[in-house]
Amino acid sequence: MGVTRRSRRGHVLVVVPTYNERASLPVILDRVRAATPDAHVLVVDDDSPDGTGTLAQERAAVDPHVHVLHRAGKQGLGAAYVAGFSWGLARGYDVLVEMDADGSHAPEELERLLAPLEWADVTIGSRYVAGGAVVNWPRRRLLLSRGGNVYTRLAVRLPVSDATAGYRAYRADALRRIGYAETESQGYCFQVDMTRRAVRAGLRVVEVPVTFTERSQGQSKMSGAIVAEALLRVSLWGAADRLSQVRGHLPALRRT
Repeated sequence: MGVTRRSRRGHVLVVVPTYNERASLPVILDRVRAATPDAHVLVVDDDSPDGTGTLAQERAAVDPHVHVLHRAGKQGLGAAYVAGFSWGLARGYDVLVEMDADGSHAPEELERLLAPLEWADVTIGSRYVAGGAVVNWPRRRLLLSRGGNVYTRLAVRLPVSDATAGYRAYRADALRRIGYAETESQGYCFQVDMTRRAVRAGLRVVEVPVTFTERSQGQSKMSGAIVAEALLRVSLWGAADRLSQVRGHLPALRRT
């Protein structure tokens, strides 16, 4: 594998998890390559029954900027990103990006996401800051997402508007500092956990506005189990934070 010309921010790897994304993946790869010609793409495929992994391998054979990591069976979004990050860090990439394969994250906005990494550690493509937007989501889904972010911000005390956002970029050193491989969360909760770890580590986290567009092909991977996991873990993290805060005040109370 040859890494090409270095930009000021360093070598960029866009990690794209896939499971049955054969219809959308070629378009996404074309758009990423057009929007950021110097970036490399790693397709992390969970043995898609529709042949997505094979299609990605065929593309990698003719494009040195495209790589494929095949995994045995569907293991979840969080695990796919952890595997992709490990692959990229082992090969010396300086910036690692999370991007969906279904078109909901516009590759044309990737440069906007990368720009703050000249000085920041983590950038989050936010739907809920000024200039951000959501297109084609049913009202129920939008309310669930907005409500979940408000609850997360209050429960875990995160100073971000879109902790569940899946379009984001990390400097390599930031991933190492937050212990990304230790998270076992999936879906929404993986993103919250990564945000929480970054904030707790004192990293510079910046939100930039993006437009999230609901997929036009395939089926959403969102499920009740993913939402339930997020609610439970966020509640437990919030309770642990409050307990830690109380314990921190106990010595002072005993002296009074």
